[in-house]
Amino acid sequence: MKAHKLLAFGMYILFVLAVYSCESKNSKTGNSKTNTTQKVKAPKTDIHAATFMGNVKIVEQHIAAGTDLNSKEPIGGSTPLITACLFGKTEVAEALIDAGADLNLKNNDGSTALHVAAFFCRTEIVKALIAKGADQSIKNNAGATALESVSAPFVKVKGIYEFFNKELGPLGLRLNYDRIEKTRPEVAELLRNQS
Repeated sequence: MKAHKLLAFGMYILFVLAVYSCESKNSKTGNSKTNTTQKVKAPKTDIHAATFMGNVKIVEQHIAAGTDLNSKEPIGGSTPLITACLFGKTEVAEALIDAGADLNLKNNDGSTALHVAAFFCRTEIVKALIAKGADQSIKNNAGATALESVSAPFVKVKGIYEFFNKELGPLGLRLNYDRIEKTRPEVAELLRNQS
């Protein structure tokens, strides 16, 4: 992602959180009518905000209510699943995967959930995505598959991780470079063995 897209995404998340804290009871529909065919009412918290916060209970309420699990946030085009992969919200990612979220949707940079999970070495999420049949042949806008995104030596891509850590750190992204350096080859091997 380019710097302005990352900052815009961060601003969007902060906006969603601010709106969440000020929402009224009927903010989802904009009126007081109830949908008689819907047995479970969606929670007030937006699915993107719930994912970002790692609140699996609210995400599960969205799943039960039939919320669109593939909705994209308007700034970076990330789905809730891609956001869960980015911020390492494993429980949320697994709930979305099990509920049938589209594993192969791309964000604005052409990255799928598998690209993001692999690049940030979210091993458990990578395993869950592979187990559910995520397409490993999809290339992002840079022309890389998920495997190719973790195949370069860590020293060559450390600057990218530092950039993400700096730009998204205020939003809670905490990257452990030692863990990532150690785990990148393991994730690459996992992807190689499954392709």
